[in-house]
Amino acid sequence: MQSTPESHRPDNQSGTGRVGAAAGRFASPYLLLVLTVLFWSINFVVGRAVRDDIGPVSLSFWRWTVALMVLSPFAWSYVRVQWRIIICHWRMLIVFGVLGVANFNAFVYIGLQSTTATNAVLVNSMTPVTIVALGWLFLGRAFTLRRALGMALSLFGVVVIIMRGEPVALIALRFNPGDFWILAAMASWALYSVCLTWRPAELHPLSFLAATICVGIVVLAPFYAWEAGRGVPLNVNLLTVSSLLYLGIFPSVLAFIFWNRAVLQVGAGKAGQFMYLLPVFGTILSIIFLGETLRLFHLAGVSLIFSGVYLSTNARAGA
Repeated sequence: MQSTPESHRPDNQSGTGRVGAAAGRFASPYLLLVLTVLFWSINFVVGRAVRDDIGPVSLSFWRWTVALMVLSPFAWSYVRVQWRIIICHWRMLIVFGVLGVANFNAFVYIGLQSTTATNAVLVNSMTPVTIVALGWLFLGRAFTLRRALGMALSLFGVVVIIMRGEPVALIALRFNPGDFWILAAMASWALYSVCLTWRPAELHPLSFLAATICVGIVVLAPFYAWEAGRGVPLNVNLLTVSSLLYLGIFPSVLAFIFWNRAVLQVGAGKAGQFMYLLPVFGTILSIIFLGETLRLFHLAGVSLIFSGVYLSTNARAGA
């Protein structure tokens, strides 16, 4: 079953509302996807930076608790009107809450406890391929030659950045348990993106996001209690508080609204190609905050990634 194209739905039933409509008027879906990936790129940096001050499940639990507090004043009026719709679709909302909220973020933070940034980026670069594969498997979506070439070009750009222009560097990669957590997070997010096809069309995006966040928090709660019972540190300081505020607003509320809106417009397969921008933004953030030097292989990798994204998302590439 496939959802009706966004452009063919009445606005009050498209799941757009004021937030989505504003995004549609003032930003293309591709700009929304770029901003989403930027927010998520910083999320990886923050998750790695605070790993000694707060446990991974605790970080995910409090991130979404902050997100719900930020979202509630805006979402409450919609939830109050649409609570019957939410109850009617509770099974699907549980799926979204588990895959996109509980699993993905907790798995990422657990993985960042031990894996290297290089390995994490390499595993995450498989997300677009997984989304397209799942879309073909579950939805029967076309896998065109043009899209395949774009994906291959972008993936090659990712590899160039990871290898720092030295092919022998790929041979030296070693995988640890953290890599498998990142792999699990990637698979969970890919499945979430494909499942957005079945998102209740009549449910306002803020109602949808609030409901999925509530599911995620409920699922995370017992694991958070277990982690706290094990004595995992939770240091309240400027770093952790500012990190939770950022995580609760940008990669949680705004990124999810942007991503959900863009997926409805361009499809999960095309949206997934923008995950290739993660290593691009990661490189830029490293240069700004870690004092790394911009080198020729960075420029080559970025050029390949953007060329591949353009090739894959161009209108002639097919849906």
